[in-house]
Amino acid sequence: MKNFPGYYTAIVEEEGANEPETFKEASQDQKWNKAMKEEMAALKQNQTWELVPKQSDVKPISCKWVFKIKRRADGSIERDKARLVSHGFSQQYGLDYDETFSPVSKLTTVRVLLALAACKN
Repeated sequence: MKNFPGYYTAIVEEEGANEPETFKEASQDQKWNKAMKEEMAALKQNQTWELVPKQSDVKPISCKWVFKIKRRADGSIERDKARLVSHGFSQQYGLDYDETFSPVSKLTTVRVLLALAACKN
């Protein structure tokens, strides 16, 4: 590194740590089952949705699980994260278009945006 002579950086990733590509694959692993249960508990606690009877002329918006390994700066595993995401592309304007789920931004992202705003006045 040019600015820090004598210092070297290495990111170490734990061997065998892979993100599942399908629900079937994830459901066979206890740690991903735990991550899915935590996501469902958070969605219920935040009252993300309201269960209503299905109307015969309305097609529900489908969803899928996305799995991600969250890592620390040194590459070690912080936790396994499962997210339940909707297929928003199947929404129809005027029917269910205005009802969307918006994930919460990280505090780090907000700090960066505030710092940029302060620098740019």
